Amino acid sequence: MLHVNVKTKGAKFTIPVPYILLNIGVSILTSRLLIRHANKWSKPHLDMKNISFTIPSIDKIELKRIIKELKKHKGLELVNVKAQDGTEVIVRL
Repeated sequence: MLHVNVKTKGAKFTIPVPYILLNIGVSILTSRLLIRHANKWSKPHLDMKNISFTIPSIDKIELKRIIKELKKHKGLELVNVKAQDGTEVIVRL
């Protein structure tokens, strides 16, 4: 399970994210339909800026292998950010 801890001056909370939600998110983000629509939606904006770019397709199998490998490293701290105002965000496996 992925744990996201957020600390601010007024509040402190933890958001647990199960691996099943990560797998569902990977399946949605790598779907050909979503990538095709994202390219279609971004095309007018990119044409105005004269930029030629398309979002490449992402390999779902490789991302799922990465998540499977991350499950073996419980307790690993992926992100630890502290802002000047005292806000702190920690993402841990």
